[in-house]
Amino acid sequence: MAVQQAPGLWRTDLQQHDLSVDGHEVVQARVDLGPEAPLVKHTHPGEEIIYVLEGSLEYQVEGQPTKTYNAGEALTVPAGVVHAVRNVGSGNAAELATYVVEKGKPLITLVE
Repeated sequence: MAVQQAPGLWRTDLQQHDLSVDGHEVVQARVDLGPEAPLVKHTHPGEEIIYVLEGSLEYQVEGQPTKTYNAGEALTVPAGVVHAVRNVGSGNAAELATYVVEKGKPLITLVE
């Protein structure tokens, strides 16, 4: 089921499972971003492994230069690092987001 998180921003949860590492789980989701999706700064309680499925996405990861990734490219955001993404194309963009996170903590924490 797809959940709209903001105008032009949808997350479809695909799976969520406990891991063999105590206190950790994996969450996998498809995130669709329209050209109008807002830039949302946030963190996760673990690593986020991203594969761009379609379009072009610009990632702002704290401590790194801003970089654009296109369909077929991948990146990893370290645990607890502030980051944001925006669609820099004219159509829909999407990513497969795999989170390896501490169980019981909020998946996303917004940062102002």
